[in-house]
Amino acid sequence: MALRIIRSTDPITVTRLNVCIYAAPGLGKTSISFTADKPLLLDFDRGAHRSANRKDTVQVERWEDVAHITADDLADFNTVVVDTAGRALDTLTPDIIRRNPKMGRGGSLTLQGFGQLKSEFVAWLKHLNSLGKDVVLIAHMDEQRNGDEIIERLDVQGGSKGEIYKAADAMGRLSIRDGKRMLNFSPTDASFGKNPGQLEPLEVPHPERDPQFLARVIQQIKDRLNAMTEEQREAQAALEKWRDRTTAAGDVAAINALLPEAKGGSQAMKVLLNDRAAALGLTFDSKAGQYAAPKAA
Repeated sequence: MALRIIRSTDPITVTRLNVCIYAAPGLGKTSISFTADKPLLLDFDRGAHRSANRKDTVQVERWEDVAHITADDLADFNTVVVDTAGRALDTLTPDIIRRNPKMGRGGSLTLQGFGQLKSEFVAWLKHLNSLGKDVVLIAHMDEQRNGDEIIERLDVQGGSKGEIYKAADAMGRLSIRDGKRMLNFSPTDASFGKNPGQLEPLEVPHPERDPQFLARVIQQIKDRLNAMTEEQREAQAALEKWRDRTTAAGDVAAINALLPEAKGGSQAMKVLLNDRAAALGLTFDSKAGQYAAPKAA
């Protein structure tokens, strides 16, 4: 099978995202998740009943309830919400020990068991991604003290915490600021974040006032990423055309004819022109402000 190469001039369109939202208990993480686009909540935390704007929900009692989700199961939904990622791992843990008792000791995972936990959770998350839906990972916040500083972390067991950081395309922290609920995707010295859409901190409205809040946020991130991709494609295409023009320039006159455009262009354009001039044996005359052919001996 031939290698599927995406050329630098080809766009890579972002159609789905993994978004992680974390916060201290009681700030409305589940309520926010229900404002995503056609969400289905996988309720590992068993707290959906506390949400004022509850949508369709699966109350997860054991891992096998969600282990083999199919495309048909999700046909009516555009977003899968995992609430919470930490409790999902807690639910997977006894299932691993049940299937292989050597993975546990006294009801807890062994070191090998933690490795299995991480690999199975990552595989399950990749399976969700393969179904083409946006995935929202809800997580509780864990505070750790480092001297006088309080460092925020996801309340997730084992090495799976790092996998969630890596899997998340965007990661936002929900907090209260000046009496308002704010969602901030940018990282700080004490908190994690991923902000590929370069969004400013967002005030979170009550779900009744904006029942599509998270749907719009996720779409905005996609739009920003796709706009960046298109800009990059156009820039790369322009640079390839410039490369062709410099390659076609075969003498000092042709090189100097391109010089004004290069001076007003990008650094990459200047480098390409200078490299072509050097290949022709030309040198730059700083006094004349243009390239010159070598003097005959």
